[in-house]
Amino acid sequence: MDPTQSLIENRPASVAHLFLSRVEATPDRPAYRYPVPVDEQAADSAPGAEQWRTMTWGGAAVRVKAIAAGLMAAGILPEERVAISSSTRLEWVLADMGVMCAGAATTAVYPSTNGDETAYILSDSGSRALFAEDGAQLAKVLGQRDHLPELGLVVVFDAPSELPEAEGVEVLSLAELERRGEVYLKDHPDAVDKAVQAIDREQLATLIYTSGTTGRPKGVRLVHDCWAYQAAAQIASGLLTEDDVQFLWLPLSHVFGKTLTSGAVQLGIVTAVDGRVDRIIHNLPLVRPTYMAAAPRIFEKVYNGIAAKARAEGGAKYRIFRWASGVARAYAKASEEAMVRTGTRSVPFALAAQHAVADRLVYTKIRDAFGGRMRACISGSAALAPDIGYFFAGAGVHILEGYGLTETSAGSTCNPGENYRVGTVGTPLPGTEVRIAEDGEILLRGPGVMRGYHNLPERTAEVLESDGWFHTGDIGEVDGDGFVRITDRKKDMFKTSGGKYVAPTEVEGRFKAVCPFVSNILVIGNGRNYCTALVTLDETAIMPWAASHGLGGRSYAEVCTSSEVHELVGGFVEKLNAGLQRWQTVKRFTVLPRDLDIEHGELTPSLKVKRPVVEREYADAIEAMYDGAREA
Repeated sequence: MDPTQSLIENRPASVAHLFLSRVEATPDRPAYRYPVPVDEQAADSAPGAEQWRTMTWGGAAVRVKAIAAGLMAAGILPEERVAISSSTRLEWVLADMGVMCAGAATTAVYPSTNGDETAYILSDSGSRALFAEDGAQLAKVLGQRDHLPELGLVVVFDAPSELPEAEGVEVLSLAELERRGEVYLKDHPDAVDKAVQAIDREQLATLIYTSGTTGRPKGVRLVHDCWAYQAAAQIASGLLTEDDVQFLWLPLSHVFGKTLTSGAVQLGIVTAVDGRVDRIIHNLPLVRPTYMAAAPRIFEKVYNGIAAKARAEGGAKYRIFRWASGVARAYAKASEEAMVRTGTRSVPFALAAQHAVADRLVYTKIRDAFGGRMRACISGSAALAPDIGYFFAGAGVHILEGYGLTETSAGSTCNPGENYRVGTVGTPLPGTEVRIAEDGEILLRGPGVMRGYHNLPERTAEVLESDGWFHTGDIGEVDGDGFVRITDRKKDMFKTSGGKYVAPTEVEGRFKAVCPFVSNILVIGNGRNYCTALVTLDETAIMPWAASHGLGGRSYAEVCTSSEVHELVGGFVEKLNAGLQRWQTVKRFTVLPRDLDIEHGELTPSLKVKRPVVEREYADAIEAMYDGAREA
């Protein structure tokens, strides 16, 4: 049997099985790295200083088993739900593994979720216990106590010195739960091992609630086999190698972040965990990862930051950067074309010579910013602008776009290593099938597909066929080599009043490629006679430009709404329109006074734009772009 096929077909029943096998095989190998504050009393320590510590697989097992046993001692039974409401950190990983090793199921809750929706998720899932990150998460839940009759235990990661009392709910620190687990294991030393051996691959492992744009979120039922499959597929496809160091900062409450923990367990690689987005750039040179996953917005921000810094330096440095950017894109495109034709990434001699010079002057600094060892970055959850993909590929930072949904436990397709193709989401992972329906919708089938929506059989039947095919809601195509290309969300495509279909995501991606200042753009035009756009700008990119163009001293909002910035953005809109069909062109646009964000409900925690929310919020601005105007 082919080794890849064997890895997929002979996968264990659960990641809990993988974890115990990994601990037995390599107990002393590093498993996790995590930041901790430096003792402020120590010599030479600066305020807020941190250091990175390492936990071995054996050390992780001690804590995971104590957590699992603590839950079992509290009466948590197989498949009963235990929620986690926390940012990405080591304790999230340990708690999730503890839940799985107890045979229970994790309910993932974003820490940014408000009290009302958190209560809904805990109630709908029937969660009996909750891991809360800190006092703020604890207070949010206790404030909704009357709506949570099944919740009997809350465990706090960063527990205050005095834990509050709540009627009908026991509140513990994580340390106390682990102590109780240790006591339980003295009387029942093989309790966790037996619980893991009893896990069936079709047993519920995780409930992840989709952050819908309207109505209540839906709980996606992912069984243990979904994660065991993801682990095997990540290794079989070559996404992970035995020498990798993974940097994990994505929200673990999101399926993209959660799936990254699976393959690392099976392969036994070290994962550096820190979910603070504002520390990513700082952490990369410290962690020096070889592998990292991110949403496109992160790569866009990095690119905009590099471009803004070069622009601020001006003169020869900016000219060199612009030249090097062009060389990077040309080199990446030429090497990709050569790979398709010949199976090698050979490029013309003259271009290779230019690339070597640009590498010494520019690209090495970019790679150093990523830690200097980055083998590959995985981009998912939204489309990456091809020009940005080509730029980083030419600079030696390979961004492999992938595709998947919460309903498919994340990864369904991904670009395969050296044979990646910018602008596609790659080929299906081993064991996953892709089919294009008659209307262009992408259908997926495989072990990673959910077993349904929690308590919503009718909604499940709308998207999941009896033979296992899942309707993604995305429109796309598959080329002759099996590479999948996403063209738009089925529900996002619209028709103008002239009867022409427009894929807004395509137009938005093109604009991000030509405008180095953009943060978000929303193309509008459903039922209208022309397209318009709402645009937000990246503050770190636009403010230096403003300071050097007579707008110094103005606030970010004042800069965004100034006539100078409107003229600046207008120039990029003209460049955009030059490459579009007439009915796709943006006739009018509005630059908003602030960026879209999660706090205002305009972005999902995975940074996807909630179009209905934004359109409602800025309805007046949209109408103003159509009032009294005719199509040009």
